[in-house]
Amino acid sequence: MKVTKEKAEENRRQVIETSSRLFRERGFDGVGVNTLMQAAGLTHGGFYKQFESKDDLIAKATKAALDDTAKRMSSAIGKDKRASLEKTVGLYLSEQHRDGVSEGCAFAALGPDVARHGVEVRKVMQRGVEDQLAVLESLVETDGEISSREEAIATMATMVGALVLARSVENAALSQEILNAAAKSILMK
Repeated sequence: MKVTKEKAEENRRQVIETSSRLFRERGFDGVGVNTLMQAAGLTHGGFYKQFESKDDLIAKATKAALDDTAKRMSSAIGKDKRASLEKTVGLYLSEQHRDGVSEGCAFAALGPDVARHGVEVRKVMQRGVEDQLAVLESLVETDGEISSREEAIATMATMVGALVLARSVENAALSQEILNAAAKSILMK
């Protein structure tokens, strides 16, 4: 049975969204094409009709994950810069975000995998980093000794690094301590 153009596009979106979640949860090499297609409710045979390769899907799924991250960050931004920064940091460095790997930050979940993959996915990640830095740059305060871009980079690096560390330890108290210390460090400025 021939699939309509609309259904094919819907299937493609489903594969990208499913892959975006599974890649964040298990890493690029932790899930194969069969598993991705099965999780999307499709057969393996349809994969190559929709994507050139797994690397092509990785780039598209990474972009989808970054778009999710950008939407969440944008939802925290209001007219008051300081309140927006506090809300952004609070949401990012939360227990819920730490525990929600498959729905969480693409930078923390996929950064190490992206570094080991092709140029296309690194370009996608770079665009995402630049976009998030622009958002943070509009929120951070500086004292004149460093630029708002440098402060945004330091803020993003602190947030992403803290989330990675908080997710990597077994002790719940230490994990929370890492998140709290990072938030305090960012917001003391």
